[in-house]
Amino acid sequence: MFHIVAVLYTTHVFKRFVEIGRVAYVAFGPHEGKLVAIVDVIDQNRALVDGPCSGVKRQSMPFKCMQLTDYVIKVPHSARQKYVKRAWEKAEVDKKWAETSWAKKIEARQKRAKMTDFDRFKVMKAKKMRNKIIKVEVRKLQKAAAKKQ
Repeated sequence: MFHIVAVLYTTHVFKRFVEIGRVAYVAFGPHEGKLVAIVDVIDQNRALVDGPCSGVKRQSMPFKCMQLTDYVIKVPHSARQKYVKRAWEKAEVDKKWAETSWAKKIEARQKRAKMTDFDRFKVMKAKKMRNKIIKVEVRKLQKAAAKKQ
């Protein structure tokens, strides 16, 4: 009789977990668009958050309002605001966040929303000009490839 020993590798479905020091993006509510750090977990629905550099005062916030980021700052359980701010600045969270594609997409979405009709017109004209240049270059390359054959 053969015994088959299977080694199971456990892989986590989630990569970001709710933990003390986890930086989160506030998706909606009065502080929409700001970053906060989780300072304490109140229950399974809410956390005590603090945004020392984003202007969010320490308060209870539901997890439904937050989207967890990849960043974790090293702070103790229920740390005071000055310690959270010090850890935030040491980890350079704002700088790292600004470099992410997530932040860049949000910024681009906001820029598009603020555009006037004339701005949209200028963008349309620029896209037409770009596409025309691309089309001409593609045709040149096609003609050159046709001559070689």
